[in-house]
Amino acid sequence: MKFIVSSSYLLKQLQILGGVINNNNTLPILDNFLFDLNNDELTVSASDLETTMSAKLNVESDSEGKIAVPAKLLLDTLKTFPEQPLTFVAEDNHTIELSSNHGKYALAYADGEEFPNPVSLEDPSNTVIEGDILSSAISKTIFASGNDDLRPVMSGVFFQFSTEGLTFVATDAHKLVKYSREDVTASQTAEFIMPKKPLNLLKGILAGSESEVLIEYNESNAKFTFDDTTLICRLIDGKYPNYEAVIPKENPNKLTIERNQFLSSVRRVSIFSNKTTHQVRLKIAGAELNISAEDVDYSNKAEERLTCGYQGDDMQIGFNSRFLTEMLNNLNSDEVQLEMSLPNRAGILTPIDGLDPGEKITMLVMPVMLNS
Repeated sequence: MKFIVSSSYLLKQLQILGGVINNNNTLPILDNFLFDLNNDELTVSASDLETTMSAKLNVESDSEGKIAVPAKLLLDTLKTFPEQPLTFVAEDNHTIELSSNHGKYALAYADGEEFPNPVSLEDPSNTVIEGDILSSAISKTIFASGNDDLRPVMSGVFFQFSTEGLTFVATDAHKLVKYSREDVTASQTAEFIMPKKPLNLLKGILAGSESEVLIEYNESNAKFTFDDTTLICRLIDGKYPNYEAVIPKENPNKLTIERNQFLSSVRRVSIFSNKTTHQVRLKIAGAELNISAEDVDYSNKAEERLTCGYQGDDMQIGFNSRFLTEMLNNLNSDEVQLEMSLPNRAGILTPIDGLDPGEKITMLVMPVMLNS
């Protein structure tokens, strides 16, 4: 087999696919890209058995063949080339020769037939969603998912599709994010839990993309198809916790404040907080919000006063500053609202502006008990 391809075009595609490959694979064949050439169409795939991603590239060729090429070696080589056409020729002695304007390089390849075949989805349901909307849904939720191996269902993002809209939820039991769209609907109701790794790959590729993404899914796998790229991954098995039950419905105390001001203040004050609890204390009375933190062991403490809009009873509540910072960082609005009921009940953070029509974001953060 022989083909000619632009170096930067190939590098760009391979760098995206390279995100699938693990550093320590159980099967040596997974350290390779699969090159499947069919005349002027080259399909390149990468897999870690759980997730398989492939992209179709246009090349100059009139031959066919299927080989597995060492991913790291090829990527490291391509990164050093300026833009130019590269010629790949697979020789009979299990090496592929790469010719550039300056020289020749030989890489050993493996038989393409050894590469695991991607799963085919039996009788899938499907939904079409715009790339940018999907990317935004992932980035607004994925940071809230957990890392606990004992609770695998919480280590992914829960997709809930219905004829009324799409909902994406992530939680690690300390914080929860629910992102919903009413402007995009599915043909039938379905729910599944997507693992983090394929979501991070999709988030990166689809940011700002206007292409339509076809999502097909069944009980155990999901497949995302857009432009010339396909990603298939195994879903997380299990039942997602009933997240609606933890979102408090009655929250009479409502605080509205400028997001950036609140974020900078929490960031600054949290430097002085206890290094294990990261606790900051919010004390709200009238139109004044007092944010403070103290690390008794080292006699460090900080306090700031901000003006805010507030309806409700005077109250004090403690939060983990890392969770608050993460949530405020992942909102794009100028103003946010924090709704609370009691110091031991979760606070609900929502953006007041900056949303698309039909877009809703609810973030929930569990309080930290205050030592009076």
